[in-house]
Amino acid sequence: MSLINKEINDFSVQAFMNNSFDTVCKSDIIGKWSVFFFYPADFSFVCPTELEDLANMYDRFKAIGCEIYSISADTHFVHKAWHDASERVSKIQYPMLADPTHALARDFDVLVESRGVAERGTFIINPEGKIVAYEINSGNVGRNAEELLRKVQACQFVYEHGDEVCPAKWQPGAPTLKPSLDLVGLL
Repeated sequence: MSLINKEINDFSVQAFMNNSFDTVCKSDIIGKWSVFFFYPADFSFVCPTELEDLANMYDRFKAIGCEIYSISADTHFVHKAWHDASERVSKIQYPMLADPTHALARDFDVLVESRGVAERGTFIINPEGKIVAYEINSGNVGRNAEELLRKVQACQFVYEHGDEVCPAKWQPGAPTLKPSLDLVGLL
């Protein structure tokens, strides 16, 4: 079953951000663009490369009005310990959400029950709190922050220009497509 246009459920979780602990809830994401970036676990192998990639591009996401939330089943205390111990993870300025009860992983359908971790799920959420794009990778395949940024920009463009669509490899400022009225229902 597709999660496109699913409104995310209410949530309230602990987070490590700006070198302190805070609470993040659904009301914090309403009214702005968000990326929920699930990964299996702190102190692992592929995860720090992905999170560092996002950290290196965080300013570009912020410049387009998009917040990044990385999420694993670890607690906010473990997020802090990893942030303090890892050169790569220490670059992170975006909120690291703690999901030890798996509430978020279940809501986004990325929980691997037998292992108690999430698959690598990437979700773009519009200002209404609805999922407008997502991708789920197996645990051994890392993701690319530059492509994610492009997808967020395309989602933002379509959100604001509902009668136009973005072709493959679209970049901001490039031509878009206007489907004919008889094809609009197929999109």
